Amino acid sequence: MTSHPNTGPDSAAQDMSPEEIQAVIDRILSKDTPAPGAGRGAGSGAAGDAGGPGVSGLKSVLGKAQAISRLDEVYTNFDGAQQDLEERHALRRKAGLSTELEDVTEVEYRQLRLERVVLAGLWTEGTLADAENSLRELAALAETAGSEVLDGLVQRRAKPDPGTFLGSGKAQELKAIVMSTGADTVVVDAELAPSQRRGLEDIVKVKVIDRTALILDIFAQHAKSREGKAQVELAQLEYLLPRLRGWGESMSRQAGGQVGGAGAGMGSRGPGETKIELDRRRIRTRMAKLRREIAAMKPARETKRANRRRNAVPSVAIAGYTNAGKSSLLNRLTDAGVLVENALFATLDPTVRKAETADGLGYTLADTVGFVRSLPTQLVEAFRSTLEEVADSDLILHVVDVSHPDPEGQIAAVRSVFSEVDARKVPEIIVLNKADAADPFVVERLKQREPRHVVVSARTGEGIPELLKAISDGIPRPSVKLELLIPYNRGDLLSKLHETDAEILSLDHEETGTRAVVMVREGLAAELDPFISND
Repeated sequence: MTSHPNTGPDSAAQDMSPEEIQAVIDRILSKDTPAPGAGRGAGSGAAGDAGGPGVSGLKSVLGKAQAISRLDEVYTNFDGAQQDLEERHALRRKAGLSTELEDVTEVEYRQLRLERVVLAGLWTEGTLADAENSLRELAALAETAGSEVLDGLVQRRAKPDPGTFLGSGKAQELKAIVMSTGADTVVVDAELAPSQRRGLEDIVKVKVIDRTALILDIFAQHAKSREGKAQVELAQLEYLLPRLRGWGESMSRQAGGQVGGAGAGMGSRGPGETKIELDRRRIRTRMAKLRREIAAMKPARETKRANRRRNAVPSVAIAGYTNAGKSSLLNRLTDAGVLVENALFATLDPTVRKAETADGLGYTLADTVGFVRSLPTQLVEAFRSTLEEVADSDLILHVVDVSHPDPEGQIAAVRSVFSEVDARKVPEIIVLNKADAADPFVVERLKQREPRHVVVSARTGEGIPELLKAISDGIPRPSVKLELLIPYNRGDLLSKLHETDAEILSLDHEETGTRAVVMVREGLAAELDPFISND
């Protein structure tokens, strides 16, 4: 990693050779020539920026971000045809395309190019590796949202600047990087206050969004079900409400005084409503309607969950960090055919599938939405009905990507969300996934750290038998032991014992009927009470 001095846009342009200037022009025109600023580090902080000097930019955020897997094979035969994935890819923007028209005849054939972004983050605590991993994850989020990451900088600072988040000197440096790379968006690795976003936009002169807005944008792209779309829209409106910006007196009726004075004259006096207040009221009305719709959808999910509880069907929830391989693991265990993509938050809607242990005991497997560091509170609240699948389960398969640079940080982030949805008391098995692409020393370190673990690879099938055995040992099993004598004319009862809510220990066919020693659940035990053998 390299560094360069803190310079403004004028001096940066003077230091560039004609070839570098042409490269910048080519990049702005969407050609594939790399920009001279891409990969170049952000230099030391400007004088007066509290918290010390900045940290050099990250070359590794360019191209595929480290939070996205490097595996060549994205999915296997266990994942099915993946027709949804082809549909999603067909709508993606493409690199190298331009919105610039060279001829008026091209107006019907314009295609949208990838948004070009520069990342910015603060290093306020922890190590430099933690700050770099956080920025790499932000790069992966930006790529998933449909953008091209050009450069990134991290600033060492005790606390964010209240005006521009980065401070005036570092903001000017960010402006120089934006100009040299031809970027059109800045993504900040934190949740910005409305005043900070406006202050930074006024300096860099391009659109500025924060980490929360980026995650909400990904959720909006990937939501497919009616409930998922309503949950995402509610979270977006909650985020937007305090960030509305007014447009002066445009469409405003709140005024007073006489014509020629400070007021607008007749038709504007008295009680009125500014445009921004009107927008806020409409947003609150829409949020109330969405909450009613989500509440109306909740009984259907609760009814299905109540049926499983009434029939004493054990439930297993697959949870974990985004892109850890939860959907791939569900497909490997049940042939569910759930969409699998090498991207963050690829699947949002929960999927429940039936499965059986090796001895015939039935249970359900539920795939849930992925988690991430600093998951926006709006999403946790909006998806609370979905996350209840985790809290109401009998066993959690906590999937961890051991090929990730910071698997311990992933585990801590997921467990913090478990605490928010009251799921910390549910028994948990750490599933160390992607073992075929991981460092053996990292795998061994996590095995020592987490006593209840299974090492697997959903792509190759490694460790799947061990995982199935761990699930079989971890789910609640029938607890009532009965010795039965079932007449031969009650074959229906014998058939029920062979179903998934009973465990047959022994069967012996006698003259008067079938003698069976079984383990059953309490509900079935009451039904079998007349056939209990007293011998």
